[in-house]
Amino acid sequence: MAPFVERKGIKQNMDNLNRREFVSLLSVAALGRAFAAGDGTDKPLRGIFPIAQTPFTDSDRLDLDVLAAEVKFIDRAGAQGCAWPQMASEYSTLTETERLAGAEAIVATGKRLRPAIIIGVQGPDLQTALRYARHAAKLGADGLISLPPAGHGDPDSVIEYYKAVGKATSLPLFMQTTGNMSVELVLRAAREIPTLGYVKDEAGRSPLARIGPLKDQSAGRLQVFTGNHGSTLIDEMRRGSAGSMPAACIADLYAQVWDSWQKGRRKEAMDLFGKTLLFIPEMQAYGVPGLKYILYLRGVFPGYAVRTKEAAAPLDASGKAALGEMLEFVKPWLRT
Repeated sequence: MAPFVERKGIKQNMDNLNRREFVSLLSVAALGRAFAAGDGTDKPLRGIFPIAQTPFTDSDRLDLDVLAAEVKFIDRAGAQGCAWPQMASEYSTLTETERLAGAEAIVATGKRLRPAIIIGVQGPDLQTALRYARHAAKLGADGLISLPPAGHGDPDSVIEYYKAVGKATSLPLFMQTTGNMSVELVLRAAREIPTLGYVKDEAGRSPLARIGPLKDQSAGRLQVFTGNHGSTLIDEMRRGSAGSMPAACIADLYAQVWDSWQKGRRKEAMDLFGKTLLFIPEMQAYGVPGLKYILYLRGVFPGYAVRTKEAAAPLDASGKAALGEMLEFVKPWLRT
C-alpha cells in the first residue's frame, strides 16, 4: 500500500480580484446560470452535510475548478449534503465576487449529484446577506445557512436579521448558532420565521444538552444539525439529531458512521466512529490548514494554502506526518 506523500507546497499572494478577473471567474462558473431553476429541489435535508473548504491557486485566487471537484468528492464519499461558504470555508476572507462565483460553481455541480447544496449567506451587513440569499435562490440551491450578524447581543436584532433573510426567498433556512444564543431564542425564531426549520447548533457548552429541548419544544418542527467536527456524533444520533456538518476532508468516514447507525448497525457505526475519532483532535488542533492538508493528501486539492492563519497549533512537519500516517491507517475504510 503506497504511503500518502507530500507534494510541492504553494505560495500565497493576497491580491484582490479586479474587473478582468471578475469576468474570468464568472466565465468559469457560467454553467451555474444554466441551472438557475428557482427554489431548490426535493433533496432531503438530513444526514452528513460537510462544510466545504475553499481552494486557492498558487497566486491566491479562488480555484473554481477545484471547488467543483470538492463537491464531486463529497458526493463520492456518500454524504447527503454540502454547505459553503462557512467558517471552515474561510468565508470572511472571500470577496463578494468570489462568493457569487463560488456559489454558481457549487450549485451547478451539485445539480447533477446526490448531495443537497446549502449556500452560506452571512455577510458584513444585512443587505449583503440578502443579496447572497437571492442569488442562491436564483441558482436553485437547496437551502440557505447563516451565522448571526456580527457582534450580536440583542435577541430582538438577531430575530429581525433572520426574519429578513427568511423572507428573502422560499428556500429552507438553517440558523447557525454561536456563543450564548439560547434555546429560547432559536425556538422563538422558528415560531416567527416560516422558512426556518433547521439549526446548526454550536452555541453553549455542548449540543447534547440542547438537541432534545430544541426538538421537543418545537414539536419536532425544528431539525437539529450539529458541528464541532461531529466529536459526539454517536450520542447526537441517539438523541435524534437530523445531521452533522463536519469538515469535508474525511466525509466518507462520517457518512459511513451515519449510514450504519440509521440502518441499525450500531456496533459497526461505533467501530467506524473510532476511525473518525483519530482525526478530530488533530483537526481541532491544526484548524483549516490541517483540513486542507488532508484534502491535499487525498488528491482533492493541488495544494493547501490558506488565508486564515488561526489555529491552536502550527501545521509543522510532525503534524503533517501524523495526518499522513492516520490517513494511511484508515485507507481501507475510505470510499474515494
